[in-house]
Amino acid sequence: MTTSQKRETVGKISSDLIQKPLETKDAIEQTDAMLKNYPKNIEVCTMRGKQLYPREDFFVVVIQKQERLMKNVIRSYFFPRRTCPTPNYDQIVYKYTHEKDQIDLIWVIPNREMSIDFIRNKELVPPQAMSLLKYILEFEDGTLTRQMKTLNKEEDLIQGVVVYKKTDNTERLREINGR
Repeated sequence: MTTSQKRETVGKISSDLIQKPLETKDAIEQTDAMLKNYPKNIEVCTMRGKQLYPREDFFVVVIQKQERLMKNVIRSYFFPRRTCPTPNYDQIVYKYTHEKDQIDLIWVIPNREMSIDFIRNKELVPPQAMSLLKYILEFEDGTLTRQMKTLNKEEDLIQGVVVYKKTDNTERLREINGR
């Protein structure tokens, strides 16, 4: 690539777009544009996870980040991890099951502002967005955090006693004080 054919930087493109008058696009059109390469990115991330965690189940996490200096630029970061992450805004989580060679959606949590709008206007949410509302409500009431703990086989703190869950479904109790 010669100097006259250099690609423009994201910053330059962002700056140029800010100078233009706003085009009115609805949220669905914007989402479609942002998700153009989404399936391919999920596939690439899943392949990377299979290499990192051979013969194991793992999670594929997608995080949406708005650039601090370029408010009209949103980036998606895709990465595999062994454990289920703590639920958070701007997050999509999938679980890859090695035995089935299958990836399943665990949850989708939009940004904070959209989540608040959905909660405040439940009765106005269109039928095609009801599953998103369900995830938002489960995030708000702690259901997704409990699901994360279950998927990670984490210990639960119950009235001064820690319950350790083993993979064979037996439990061993231990007092917190002193041991």
